[in-house]
Formats: sequence, C-alpha cells, structure tokens
Amino acid sequence: MTELIALYWTVAGPTEVHFGREWSLYDWRERCAEAARVGYSGLGLWHADIEHQLETRTLREMKQIFDAAGLEYMQVEFLQDFFMPAGSALRTESDKRRKLLFDLAATFDAHHVKVGNIPGTPCELSQVTEGFAELCADAAEHTNAKIVYEFMPFDVNVDSLEKALAVVQGAAAPNGGLAIDTWHCGKLGITPEDLRQIPREYFTWVELSDGNYDWLDDRIDEVVNHRQLLGEGEFDIAGYIRVARELGYDGPWGVEILSAALRALPIDETFNRSYETTMAQFETIPA
Repeated sequence: MTELIALYWTVAGPTEVHFGREWSLYDWRERCAEAARVGYSGLGLWHADIEHQLETRTLREMKQIFDAAGLEYMQVEFLQDFFMPAGSALRTESDKRRKLLFDLAATFDAHHVKVGNIPGTPCELSQVTEGFAELCADAAEHTNAKIVYEFMPFDVNVDSLEKALAVVQGAAAPNGGLAIDTWHCGKLGITPEDLRQIPREYFTWVELSDGNYDWLDDRIDEVVNHRQLLGEGEFDIAGYIRVARELGYDGPWGVEILSAALRALPIDETFNRSYETTMAQFETIPA
C-alpha cells in the first residue's frame, strides 16, 4: 500500500518560504480535513507554523484534530545549527527549537524529525557528525521519532551522498538516518542507482518532488518557488521510487513541492494536484 504525507510547504498555501511569514493562513483543522479527503495518510509541520498554532491551541488539541481526521503520520521540521558549540547564539536558538520539535514529535508519535543545514553554517564534517550523534541520543530520551539528516546543495558541509553517509555512519545512532529528497538528488547529480550505496538501516525517509537539472540564474528562488509536481520535470522519479523499494524501503513517502504557483492555488486544488500527480508516478511501477 502506498502511503503519502503532504509535507508542510506543499500545502501551506500563500506563505513566504524562509523570507517572511512562514506560518499558514489555512487553519490546522482545514488542512487535516483536506488531507484526509484526497487520500493523504499524514501531514508535515514547519516550526514557525507550530509556534503560530500554539498561540491559540495546545499540542494535545492539535493531535485531537489530526486523529479525528483519521490521519496517521506526522513529519516535523526543521532543526539546524544543532552542531554549533554549546552556548553560542546559534546553538541557543537551535536548542529552543529542538525542545519544541521534540515535544510535538512526542505528542504525535511522529514518524521523524528532519534536520540539516539550510542556512549553510560552515564547520568541520566531524563537528556535524558529533552534533548529530548527540542530537539523536537526546531525541531518544524524548520521542520515538527517527532523526533524519537532509543533505542538499546549499549545505556547505554535507553536499554529497558520501558526506551524508559519513555523518550518519559516524554517528551510528539507532534512531538516526538520512532524508532522501529527489529534488536535492537531481540537483546534486545523484542518480537512482547511486542510492544503492546507502545501507538499509540509514534509508529512513524519502521525499518526492520534480525539477530540472540545469539551475535557474537565481538558485535560492528556484529551490523555494520553482520545484515541479511529479512527472512535470526532468528527474527520474520512477527510478528513485523503484530503487528505494528494491532496497526495502516500505515507509510512507513525503510529497514536498516548494512552488509559488502551487501555493497560489485554492486549498482544494493544492491538495488534489499534489496527491494525484504523485500517485500517478507509483502507478507506473510494479508494487
């Protein structure tokens, strides 16, 4: 059975990704209802939206709404700078967010918490590895959720599959693994066959979105506004899915389409389009 999770930026509506108001104008109850209506098995939440929701409802109330809609999987993001020295300004802010994400993950029994280095804070790879190991150990004291590291082109420390494997294998945490994002893989030149380098125990989470191999002139604008629905770009989405399945991945699949055009659609169309185009990819591959 193919289970999809609508990740936050796919269905958040008219937000300003990373550069303004990041919380959604769509009420949580409405998002849960739409997800259930089209067939999604879960939703993702971004830290800024969690903070905004907590101004008017508790985590327990959020979970009750989620459960009432019949949803199962929760994805939580995003933690950065966890590898910075304790007491530094960046680490202090990261630790505050860590508590928020762990609390929500525990309340929802989340599938995973996603971490990484979106702002591109530089440090030695060994420092990232040590920080990831410490983070995973801390997480195990608070939640059953896995901690997944998302490597990406903008991560100056972990911008290749080899470096990503060095982090998770070096940390050797039983609750630690990788987030495989097909958009980042496509941009980094990581083919579906390359994924066979990943040991099954670290093949923890897969996110799907399409795009083009050549970069636009404004790379930041491209990553937050111009990803494409599945099947509408150049990436070998079916290939990534096929290899993931052959490697034994049997978890839910994230749908992460950061697209200004998609966010501008009415909420029902956003959920419909993201779900239907993604499921169409699976229909071309033998189960």
